[in-house]
Amino acid sequence: MHKKVSLIVIAALLLTGSHFTVWAFESGSTGADGPFNPSINTEFQLPPDGIFNFTTVNIPSGVTVTFIKNASNTPVYVLATGDVIIDGTINVNGSGGNGLYPGTGGPGGFNGGLGGTFNLIGGKGLGHGGGNPGSVSTDPATYASGAGGGGGFGSNGSDGYGSDFGPGGTGGGTYGNTKIMPAIGGSGGGGGAGSGYPLYPDQGGGGGGGGGAIIIASSGTITVNGSITANGGNGAYGFQFSGGGGGSGGAIKLIANTITGYGTILATGPIGGGGGNQGGAGGNGRICLEANTITGTFSTNPPYTYGYPGTVFVTNPPTLKITSVGGINIPENPSGTYGSPDVTLPSSTTNPVTVNISATNIPVGTIVTVTSNPEYGTSTNATGALSGTNESSTASAQINLSTEYQCILTATATFTIQHAMYWDGEKIEKVRVATKMGGRSEAVYITKSGKEIRAELMAGLMK
Repeated sequence: MHKKVSLIVIAALLLTGSHFTVWAFESGSTGADGPFNPSINTEFQLPPDGIFNFTTVNIPSGVTVTFIKNASNTPVYVLATGDVIIDGTINVNGSGGNGLYPGTGGPGGFNGGLGGTFNLIGGKGLGHGGGNPGSVSTDPATYASGAGGGGGFGSNGSDGYGSDFGPGGTGGGTYGNTKIMPAIGGSGGGGGAGSGYPLYPDQGGGGGGGGGAIIIASSGTITVNGSITANGGNGAYGFQFSGGGGGSGGAIKLIANTITGYGTILATGPIGGGGGNQGGAGGNGRICLEANTITGTFSTNPPYTYGYPGTVFVTNPPTLKITSVGGINIPENPSGTYGSPDVTLPSSTTNPVTVNISATNIPVGTIVTVTSNPEYGTSTNATGALSGTNESSTASAQINLSTEYQCILTATATFTIQHAMYWDGEKIEKVRVATKMGGRSEAVYITKSGKEIRAELMAGLMK
């Protein structure tokens, strides 16, 4: 069987909580990229780590700045040693679905699910809050297929419309936290199901892509008189029957000593695609402003959260990575998408297939769960235990892959470590480590009540 596989890796780690001292915010910019003063619309190729190290940023009115995703699909990090002035537009929106093809996520965001072809369910939207696909009708008299659910992030995605015989997909749930730690974008909408009616054998609409994620940090002042947008993409029209779900809004975070301006900051989820059944709307994303002084009269949707400035990066976090599938090594920067498979297994391959995993800074013996999410249909799971040393370990799992459709693989792990750590007087119970689309790992500390604090901030406070 020819099996095409893409990769996303997620790890979760348990810990029990030392006190820390507060530290002062710095943008972390080296200034190596100099000043950024575009005079025309500019599309930037993101560097491998997604980080721009500017001295100052000045985007004039009428100028729009967009970004081309890197291979690891990192968020956008705009760091500046001086002031940042945005009179124009910064855009990290997800794109809409087109026919049965899903929209793509903005940088750091996730793609929508494929629309179903004749008599096939749609595909699930990617991301932690991906919308679920619509279902094919079981009633031969109606053949009324269900629409895709909207992607979720800061709020839940809406359910897609359908019927008792062909239910719509449920909307994706919320994830992340109000501080946007880690920096992660929005999730894709689910694909609508294809019609099984012989007279109208129509395809379902593809789901919209989730909005991207952007962090702008300045050691001086950030002024927003223009706009910053991380909106989700629309679900595609489903022709006679089922539309795709809308992608969720993404994430926008500004960190500076002072934030001011009268501009617009948006991270919204759009409506789902129309047709016989309407796709679910995408949920809103998240907006966070962190500064010692906030004086702006911003128009934001959703409403922003705020706090004192934190930090941005940390070194040597725990990591988890899928290294090979069925004896074939994966590329250095796997795509994690259905449309661009990272591994194609030969037709002679039989189930179960061996998946090899490597880890760093995770205790030996930790159980790793590998999940295969096919383009269409239900997922499968398999487990393996890490062996080696805590600093460098490996595991393998035997998993059944779909013989008909491409699959995306994820890996997760949970473990307990003995440290006393607190956040605002509340005990930290666990740490989650995640790599998105095969990219670098990011760690998040989680308190007993569910508050999430990016490891970069914790590391800075504990210096």
